[in-house]
Amino acid sequence: MTALGDLLIARIARTGPISLADYMADCLMHPEHGYYATRDPFGTSGDFTTAPEISQMFGELIGLSLAQAWIDQGQPTPFTLAELGPGRGTLMADVLRATKAVPGFHAAMSVHFVETSPVLRKAQAIRVPDAAWHDTVETLPDQTLFLIANEFFDALPIRQFVREGHAWREKMVGLTDDRLSFGLSAAAPIALLEHRLDDTQDGDLVEYCTALPAIVQSISAKIARWGGTAIIVDYGDWVSLGDTLQGLKAQQHVDLLETPGGADLTAHVDFAAIAENAAPAKFSRLTTQGVFLERLGITQRAQSLAGALNGDALKSHVAAHRRLTHPGEMGDLFKVMGIYPANATPPPGLEP
Repeated sequence: MTALGDLLIARIARTGPISLADYMADCLMHPEHGYYATRDPFGTSGDFTTAPEISQMFGELIGLSLAQAWIDQGQPTPFTLAELGPGRGTLMADVLRATKAVPGFHAAMSVHFVETSPVLRKAQAIRVPDAAWHDTVETLPDQTLFLIANEFFDALPIRQFVREGHAWREKMVGLTDDRLSFGLSAAAPIALLEHRLDDTQDGDLVEYCTALPAIVQSISAKIARWGGTAIIVDYGDWVSLGDTLQGLKAQQHVDLLETPGGADLTAHVDFAAIAENAAPAKFSRLTTQGVFLERLGITQRAQSLAGALNGDALKSHVAAHRRLTHPGEMGDLFKVMGIYPANATPPPGLEP
């Protein structure tokens, strides 16, 4: 058992079972033993690989989509270019390189990262040294906001509930023989899940991200008032149904309770919840990542880059294009949604 595991066992023994959200929060962001607080998990040598680490094309195309949205909205000045959970800063570095030639774009912007991990902040500062850092979206500047959230919402703590009649039993983390174990609370009505009684039946499990509504509302309020757009990319679907929580270590699935703080914990994103909290801004139609990137011209960009490559480098490049866009890989699993002002259009690549 890890050091964090020992702390959790002592806590549960003292105060009783904790929610899955509390368990995830400690595993991911405990200041001394949390997964993100103590390491850089990204890349081929890490525990998982994100789209920006697979190919520069991903960040380039998102950057150009945001730049065109900025032009379409009248080139507002000044504006915030922000990223939630920016990893190593790879995506933003690609965005900045791709948009450097857009007249006036860089002169009007200031770059802001929402990141709580000290380790990752250091990595981001190497790639984007002029960025400003925030612990929460609430402290982003009150001005036009162009924002990227790639694989951010999937890492937020969730609660899980199992339906029983018109009530719900919450999945909890407790102890069995002095070891961490899962259990269920007593059944009780849950107001925040009242609407899920219409599309579930007894025994169904639904997931609820406790932090998502406030984050989306804060982003949407800024965009609705001052303009801008948000591009949200993550794996998930329109609505949550079933247990999607998983642990990842060395790019392999691991037991969720085996190494607290030593593995990434992640769950599918409920895009319907993002849409429900987007008012007073508007949200785009949910689009698969593959379709989104193809609309932005990824195949043409891939062909252009391929002209300077050969051998293993070319093979890797072709594989990266396939991984980002093919339905059997990231192309269909990952979805994209935009948030934009009521008087504007969605960013390129997305539809109303």
